[in-house]
Amino acid sequence: MFLENTVNPKEQFGWIEVIAGSMFSGKTEELIRRLKRAQFAKLKVEIFKPMVDTRYDDEMVVSHDANEIRSTPVPAAANIRILADTCDVIGIDEAQFFDDEIVTVCNDLANKGVRVIIAGLDMDFKGKPFGPMPALMATAEYVTKVHAICTRTGNLANYSFRKSNNDKLVMLGEVNEYEPLSRGAYYKAMLKEQVKTMDVKSEEINTLKKKQNG
Repeated sequence: MFLENTVNPKEQFGWIEVIAGSMFSGKTEELIRRLKRAQFAKLKVEIFKPMVDTRYDDEMVVSHDANEIRSTPVPAAANIRILADTCDVIGIDEAQFFDDEIVTVCNDLANKGVRVIIAGLDMDFKGKPFGPMPALMATAEYVTKVHAICTRTGNLANYSFRKSNNDKLVMLGEVNEYEPLSRGAYYKAMLKEQVKTMDVKSEEINTLKKKQNG
């Protein structure tokens, strides 16, 4: 379990914390909790999110249960380095949507003495490592893996199953588009989708054959 570190005035370096998990696992909620504690401690805090994330608000970082904190939307990771120059603590939400430079930016900030707190999806809807998250988790001092509850089994969920047919990697959505599933439920759901695809292709082939023979 992660225990929040304290600032040692004799130490020149900061550190990186990563909060990772599936959709609806409480990543943003935990990020906001840590950032608000830093604000209560009178530290200079800045929060950033990718400009593409406009689900709840253009500027606020908002969790699924409506907890929120003001943030600065940025188009690329390089902007964070410029805007965070004088901060004690930096928060980054939806880190999986940033370009790979986010890894270098976070490490550079930590090396300058900044506490960097990152939240993001560790896997995409296909169950593959998502964007820069693996590299961020590897270089972080602290990694917290949070879980949702599987809607089909009641077990811990660590997969984000996309219910729509959209195959784009980046697709913002809520309960209408995504469902948190356990390993077993996820692979059963994926298998069912594969069977549907096979059935559709089989129907198309049969239709073509009928047309050719007719």
